[in-house]
Amino acid sequence: MPQFTTLTSRLVPLPVDNIDTDQIIPARYLKATDKNGMGEALFADWRYHPDGSPRPEFVLNDARYRGAQILLAGDNFGCGSSREHAPWALTGYGFRAVVSTSFADIFRNNALKNGLLPVIVDAQTHASLFALVAETPTAEVTIDLASQTLSYPGGSVTFPIDPFNKTCLLNGVDELGYLLGFEKEIAAYETAQR
Repeated sequence: MPQFTTLTSRLVPLPVDNIDTDQIIPARYLKATDKNGMGEALFADWRYHPDGSPRPEFVLNDARYRGAQILLAGDNFGCGSSREHAPWALTGYGFRAVVSTSFADIFRNNALKNGLLPVIVDAQTHASLFALVAETPTAEVTIDLASQTLSYPGGSVTFPIDPFNKTCLLNGVDELGYLLGFEKEIAAYETAQR
């Protein structure tokens, strides 16, 4: 899993509330067991016409936001069924963080396990970020995981994250990688128990 320390990026605005995991990655793509190529299917039904051509009005097809690594989403992002493919698609596309006022618990947990940082902000900050992007699409924000802050032109806010997931992201390890970091201690304990 890639390490997450500090990220400075433009925002991709998607002001839609209650985006569920089937909208993030439609069910027909769930047969895949490999993360490779998932980014192409991100928001497939919103992003592409039935013939596969891009919908020019959808934000991911807007050249102004190409290469941005932070998705600014509406409230209750990632609701619906539990599918790990949703964070796979988001990270496969190039997103490292999603900013919202709330996340569905299962999505949030899957995101953290896959190196995608869910950043929860208050409603006023959320509205300010959407206003910022509308006025200046090239504006950048900075997410500093160590200090748990999101800084933007005109302000800075802190966001919550539990200590375990914070440690994993800062070190670029998943749960198994975290445990393997204690390999010497585990081996010493096993030797002592024999």
